Amino acid sequence: MEARERALPASRTAIRSCANAIRAIHRGELDTAHRLMDEAKAAIDEALRVVEDHPQVRYAGYLQDAQKEYAEARITEAVVTRAAELPTPEELGVEDAPYLNGMAEAIGEARRHILDLLRHGRVDEGEAVLTAMDDMYYVLVSMDYPDAITLNLRRSTDVARSLIEKTRGDLSVARVSQDLHDALERHAKRQG
Repeated sequence: MEARERALPASRTAIRSCANAIRAIHRGELDTAHRLMDEAKAAIDEALRVVEDHPQVRYAGYLQDAQKEYAEARITEAVVTRAAELPTPEELGVEDAPYLNGMAEAIGEARRHILDLLRHGRVDEGEAVLTAMDDMYYVLVSMDYPDAITLNLRRSTDVARSLIEKTRGDLSVARVSQDLHDALERHAKRQG
């Protein structure tokens, strides 16, 4: 079927572009990330156009995976750059279930960003990102629909919860360590 033969490579292109965009976001290369996310969106739009009259191909799963990866990249960008709000599914032009699954995956990318911040002693910034992770998690747990509709969102939400709790623990240890370091420096200055 021609629709499948054209949509599948477009979906793979979108997924690859999104993975590279997320890496660029973490490196602070936002121009590169935007270019890659734009490429992904164009590939998704082309794939959706091709399968417009072929619902059996459109809902086979791989286009939803591409949309999920695109949502993950855009949400990750919003979290890392401290955007005032996350983009909506409508703004991204993706379906709701892939958007929510992308949000769940973005929680893992937010954890990665926090660990990078902690390596550089930026605990306060890490706590702000943790708040964003919590906010995303609260959206995810409010989705009370069957897995067939949400594309197994419950499992992704459970993983997100675990990542958030690990991150909260890492931030707590980093906060105590930083406070101890600051107290020792103050003491040394008084002694010296």
